[in-house]
Amino acid sequence: MAPFKSGFISILGRPNVGKSTLFNWIIGEKIAIVTERPQTTRNRILGIKNVEGGQLIFLDTPGIHEGRSELNRRMVQTAIASSWDADILLFMIEALSPLVEEDRRMVNSLKGSRGLPFLVINKIDLVRKERLLPLMDQYQKLHPFKKIIPVSAVTGEGMEVLLEEILNFLPESPPYYPEEIFTDQTERSIVTEMIREKVIRQTYQEVPHSSAVTIESFKEHPEKNLVVIQGTIHVEKDSQKKILIGKGGQRLKKIGETARKEIEAFLGKRVFLELWVKVERDWTRDPRALDELGYL
Repeated sequence: MAPFKSGFISILGRPNVGKSTLFNWIIGEKIAIVTERPQTTRNRILGIKNVEGGQLIFLDTPGIHEGRSELNRRMVQTAIASSWDADILLFMIEALSPLVEEDRRMVNSLKGSRGLPFLVINKIDLVRKERLLPLMDQYQKLHPFKKIIPVSAVTGEGMEVLLEEILNFLPESPPYYPEEIFTDQTERSIVTEMIREKVIRQTYQEVPHSSAVTIESFKEHPEKNLVVIQGTIHVEKDSQKKILIGKGGQRLKKIGETARKEIEAFLGKRVFLELWVKVERDWTRDPRALDELGYL
């Protein structure tokens, strides 16, 4: 009988290469929020994939980028720290993009990590296959990747191959988590991110990058199959608050309606959701405010 394997896999890469989409596809649940905007993921998110003969523990991380705010610095630090103790590093790029200097710097940063480096080329459904070989050759010359695996996190192409190769290289170990657990995120934290996703999708200009969500109250009423949730959306400026609320409160109402439907599907219960908007001036640059909002 083959030995059981278990280990940690960190997903790294620039913003918007599809890390959270790949993460959600593998886990089979929507744990990480996904939008068209860069820097959507702000915290390290853990997801667990149990397969025959192994347990694969994935870490979705913020996109590595240059930014001036304290929030940006903490996001990048979170991504880098998640790679330190990982058994495998999935460095993710997209097939549409040529090798750029930012990618070179990130690949060079892998050299000090103990994890085995895999190159994952995402979005192969959007390019002709002959374009992949030159890209693969460029990256292989840049760094001795253990494996180079083209995938599409949208169609699922190549994903089973990726999982098989990860399992092949994981160390022998008993499982770290019970089989029924698929994430270390609480229901409350997942709901918080679902609301923030709707804020990002419904707003524009600087509002998505200047908004955060906190849950003030999360009360379950089992006899009514009901959860009552009260949340606050934090922004940095009065003008952002005005954009978020919208004319006659219509935008905030739309955010609440779309978030409530998704939360109900996730919890399997009826949900009453109440949202407020609060101005927290320059919170993305204030270490104390970031601590209070959970961006440690």
